[in-house]
Amino acid sequence: MTRRTGTGRLRRLVPALLATAGLLTAAACGDDGEPAATAAADSNEPVTITFLSYNYGTPGLGGQGTQALLDAFEETHPNITVKPQGVAVADVLTRLRTETAAGSPPDVAQIGWSKMAEAAEALPLVPIQQIPSEEEWNEHVSGMSQTILKAVSRDGVVTAMPYTMSIPVMYINADLFRAAGLDPENPPETLPEVREAALAIKETGRQGVYISVVDSGKSDYLTQSVVNSNGGSLVNDQGEVTLDQQPAVEALAAIADLTSSGAMPAVKADAALAAFTNGELGMFVTSTALLASAREAAEGKFELRTAGFPAIDADRPARPTYSGAGLAVLAKDERHQRAAWEFIKFLTSEEGFEIITSQIGYLPLRETVATRLADTPIVTLLKPALEQLDTVTPYTSFSGERANQAVVVLQDEAVEPIVLRGADPESTLASAADKIRGLTG
Repeated sequence: MTRRTGTGRLRRLVPALLATAGLLTAAACGDDGEPAATAAADSNEPVTITFLSYNYGTPGLGGQGTQALLDAFEETHPNITVKPQGVAVADVLTRLRTETAAGSPPDVAQIGWSKMAEAAEALPLVPIQQIPSEEEWNEHVSGMSQTILKAVSRDGVVTAMPYTMSIPVMYINADLFRAAGLDPENPPETLPEVREAALAIKETGRQGVYISVVDSGKSDYLTQSVVNSNGGSLVNDQGEVTLDQQPAVEALAAIADLTSSGAMPAVKADAALAAFTNGELGMFVTSTALLASAREAAEGKFELRTAGFPAIDADRPARPTYSGAGLAVLAKDERHQRAAWEFIKFLTSEEGFEIITSQIGYLPLRETVATRLADTPIVTLLKPALEQLDTVTPYTSFSGERANQAVVVLQDEAVEPIVLRGADPESTLASAADKIRGLTG
């Protein structure tokens, strides 16, 4: 295994990776040419908005961190009452469709990026960039990650604000590395190196690695990350389905090889997570969203380390894509839209991102927050993810109002059988691609 060099220290990386920019400046105007957020909407009259969130009310740090955000907002915005509503992550679109049809959608919704394209097609989202004035928008996004803002924009406009953002990272049990004669200071950087290290750990009686492309949340961000890293894509620039082309076939075959070799257990992600937090799995490749809970679980059991998302081979860089969620606005009148903007503006402020990073474990999307927290345990463990931000590729979506259904087909009918059950990658992906083309047109 070769040790990654030339990445530099976090304090030098953050300014480059989270470059400040007053970008994406298209501002929305009303029919009379004035900004959509009117003076009336800026009044201090009390207003109540609803917030649909798949983190709210959940056990663990995601729910606790969301409540901390709500409490902090309430202290600084006494005229805006936020009524949170919890929802299972898999049910977000169904709930939004139902409530929109009934005429009572939430004012703000946390929507995962795997579901955002369908939401934009099927729901009356109000592009977040079009609510404030151009000046206010530019002031707020100055200092946020230019890479992420560009990646989530549609036709130069940010529809949903980046909120709980993550990219995949490799969690490492340093104790199991040492027991297998491996050096946790020199973690594997490519899939062949991952396989070798995993098999060494397996010889000690523990499990080696789990790359969680089989996602219980039915998200394909990690599938995309693997395929991207092999020079492929699930959808090309013209919106055509390409998941059955050779780069994607080879990428999933490489993950399936980990399973067939014994380096990776043939289980779903929830079981792998339990094995890792119990100290029975050496490497776990998944979202940085689990970082805070992984730290809590590892305390007193084993030494937790992190490393970057592994490349397919030494000749091509890793190209992870992002997961997590954006904040979308469905408020129907200007007063509620303005209150929704104030809420989102707070959640994505310095104070908001400090809570998001330190209490939940998502990426700090502001340079000032990343710098302030640079020496904390949580950001030290986030360092490999921050170092890979410059190679992050945008999340790509299937087209049409059944885009999320297409993702479920991909994950359930192709990725899971290939990776966990030994299905033939080429024919299985071809079948799934044909079905997805029928869904998306």
